[in-house]
Amino acid sequence: MADTPPAPVILGDEPGSFPHGVLAERHPAIIRQVREAFPYGPEQHRALDALLDSCTKGVIEPLPADAHDGAHWTRWGLPEYTGRSWFDIPWLWSESYFYRRLLDAVGYFGPGPWQGIDPFRPFKQAELDAPETDEELAALDDLADLPADEQLQALLLGSLWGNRADLGFRLSAQQEASAARGLVADDSEALWARLTDPGTLCVIADNAGRELVPDLLLVARLLELGRVERAVLHVKPYPYYVSDATTADVVDALRRLTGAGGRAAAYGRTLWSAMADGRLTVRAHPFAAAPLPFAELPADLREEFAAAALTIVKGDLNYRRLVGDRLWPPTTPFADVTASFPGPVAALRTLKSDVITGLDAGTEAALVAAEGQRWRTGGTHALIQARG
Repeated sequence: MADTPPAPVILGDEPGSFPHGVLAERHPAIIRQVREAFPYGPEQHRALDALLDSCTKGVIEPLPADAHDGAHWTRWGLPEYTGRSWFDIPWLWSESYFYRRLLDAVGYFGPGPWQGIDPFRPFKQAELDAPETDEELAALDDLADLPADEQLQALLLGSLWGNRADLGFRLSAQQEASAARGLVADDSEALWARLTDPGTLCVIADNAGRELVPDLLLVARLLELGRVERAVLHVKPYPYYVSDATTADVVDALRRLTGAGGRAAAYGRTLWSAMADGRLTVRAHPFAAAPLPFAELPADLREEFAAAALTIVKGDLNYRRLVGDRLWPPTTPFADVTASFPGPVAALRTLKSDVITGLDAGTEAALVAAEGQRWRTGGTHALIQARG
C-alpha cells in the first residue's frame, strides 16, 4: 500500500450516514430484541438499560476489572477511547465494543445461570429451521449430474449470496443471469486458480444459519474432489454482531445437514468425518472478535494464513477488516489495500456498508447513475475479489 494514499477512517458522527444509523438506531433495536427474546431477571434488565443509555447518549466505559479479556481490549485500544463518545471514534471499533458490552449486560461471561447463553441464538435457530432452508438443501440434488466445475461454481455463488443461496444452487438461466447482474466484481477464475494444487484452505466465516450452511457445502465439495487437503474454518470465540458464527453454530449447521436427507446429508457426513480425522478444523481465535483490521493480525494468524493455499474472507464485516474500514475511492486496487495480508486471499461479500475497493471506473459510474450511493449498503450487489 506504499503508493496508495490513506483514506479517512469511517466514524459514526455524521447524522444521516449509514454508520450513524447503526449506532443510533440499530443498536438500540438489538438491545430491545435481546431483552424480549429471553426471560432475563432484574439484574440483566438494569444492565441493558444502562447499555442503552450509554451507547446512545453516553461515552465508552471500561470493562469490569475482572474481565477475562481485559488485557486483549487494552491492547486493542480501550484506554485510548475510554471517555469518548461512541460516535466520535472509529466505527469498526465502536460497533465491535457494543457487542462485547452487550454480552456483559446479559451475563454471558458469568459467573451465574446465564453464563454461556448466546443472546442471539433464537434468531439464528429460527433462520436455520426455516422452510426455505429445506428448499435450498433439496436443490442440491439437482447439482449431482453437473460437471464438477459447474457444481463448484454453483456452490461458490451459494456461499457468496448466503441466504439467497438458491441463486447459486438451482442454476436456471434466469437465476444465473440475476446472480451475474448483482456482481460488481468477479475474480472467481483467480480464486479457482489458487485451488488447483491441494493444500490448506482457510475460511474466515461470517454469519451462522442459512449463510454458514453454503460455506460448509463449498468446503465439503472441495474436500470430496481433493481440491484441498485440509480446511480451517475461523469463527468467532463468542456471540458477535447478532449472527456471526461460533463453534456452536457450526455444530448446529452440521446437524441440520446430516438430518436433511439426500445430497445435503451426504455433504454433512463428509464434513462430520473430516472433523473427526482432522481434515476440517474449527478455530476460534480471540482476534476474530477484535475491533481491528487484518493489517494488525497477530503473529500466529499471520503464519497460518501465509502457509495456506488460499484464505477466503466471507462477508461484509470481514471485508471491512480486510481492506481497512476507510472511505476508499471505489477504484482503489484491491491488491493494494490487501497487500499486508500474509498470503493469497479472496473475498466473498454482499455489499452492506460503505467500504468498497477494486471496481473499474465504468462499473462505479453505472452504479451511481442507477442508484446514487444506495448500491453500497443495500445487500443487492456482491463481489468476488482475489489477490494471489
